[in-house]
Parts: sequence; C-alpha cells; structure tokens
Amino acid sequence: MNAPAPRTGDQLASTVCDTRVIVVRAPAGGAPEIACGGSPMVPASSQGDAAPAKPGGGEAATLIGKRYVDAAGTLELLCTRSGTGELTCGGVPMTLKTAKPLPASD
Repeated sequence: MNAPAPRTGDQLASTVCDTRVIVVRAPAGGAPEIACGGSPMVPASSQGDAAPAKPGGGEAATLIGKRYVDAAGTLELLCTRSGTGELTCGGVPMTLKTAKPLPASD
C-alpha cells in the first residue's frame, strides 16, 4: 500500500531518526515516496519514538531551518527538527536549496 501523496502543509517524521519536515511545495500530480535514512517518512502525528539511523553511506544529516528540494525542483521540504538520516525522494537524495542571489546595487 502506497502512502498518500504529500500536500503542502503536511508534517512528516522519520521513523529512523529525529528528522521532521513540513512540505512547503508539492507537485500537483503527487510525488514519489519521501524517505529519510532509507525508511519512508510518516505523518508526524503517527510517529512514535525514533530509532537510531541505519549506518551507511556518509555523514549526511538534515539541518533545522534548511529547505531541501528534489532533482526536478517540484517538491520542497523545510526541516523543523534535525536528524542523522538523509532525505530522499523516489530513492534520489534531495539537495539543500540555495538562496537566490540578490541583484547588484551598483
């Protein structure tokens, strides 16, 4: 059974670490599975005690207050609680959203 597509405003929690996120932008047609630390994320209200993240690939971590986007730029998550797991969308790691440069004021 697939989880329902995330909607803007949904709060999601990792089942393997302390990471929690809010969906800032979601694609209209639904998004692939959002996971953290290799396990699918669940609605924050249904998440119990977090287990330690699975050891693996690198020192990837979610950072509080940072925004993460998928490769297409259609899904955006805001991290509200830091954790040790890496955020992925459809099995592809999400990247840290960078700030847009301001125009020069010469």
